[in-house]
Amino acid sequence: MRLVGADGQQLGVVPTPRALALAQSEGYDLIEVAPTAVPPVCKIGDYGKLRYEAQQKEREAKKKQRTITWKEVRI
Repeated sequence: MRLVGADGQQLGVVPTPRALALAQSEGYDLIEVAPTAVPPVCKIGDYGKLRYEAQQKEREAKKKQRTITWKEVRI
């Protein structure tokens, strides 16, 4: 798998067990970013932080979403 470090630096193509060991040695998680790519792209980082940022982005998108209300008038 292609590995990206916690600081965004490309670490190259690394076997999965070695990538997992690198992530654990740094105290981070191994996050699969692009599973359909050949080879798959993984990133070393904090999964909790990634999930939190995704939730914040989703909330912002929800706030900006415009709702359409229909008013019905009978004559």
